[in-house]
Amino acid sequence: MEENGSSLTVFFDPPFWVGVFERWSQGRWEACKVVFGAEPKEGELYGFLLRHYDHLRFSPSVEGFCSANKASNPKRAQRQAERLLSSSGVGTKAQQALQLYREQCKIERSVRVRARHQAEKDRRFDLRQKKRREKHKGH
Repeated sequence: MEENGSSLTVFFDPPFWVGVFERWSQGRWEACKVVFGAEPKEGELYGFLLRHYDHLRFSPSVEGFCSANKASNPKRAQRQAERLLSSSGVGTKAQQALQLYREQCKIERSVRVRARHQAEKDRRFDLRQKKRREKHKGH
């Protein structure tokens, strides 16, 4: 049976309040980070969720799982947690998804900047060529 779900975690990351929206479906995990500024109240969070959830940009999905069932034995739960942390690397699934999203944005930004620099370089070259032609026209 596949689990679907979502969650919102709000925490204080000085100097702002930050919300992390997470959603998981069919073993895939996605996350989105939103900066609120001042401490949001429950009503404000609910209103934000209703108005802006469609426009949130979630990270690319990361392979993962969600276990809603608690292990009855605390030692077994501790061993499972250690096993998960040692195999998956640093951070939670949400942090990994956000890191993937930041890397993707970084690549997109570098492509845009490179295109803008090339356009500026071409514009200056054309300006120099035009100036050169004007000098050779005579008076």
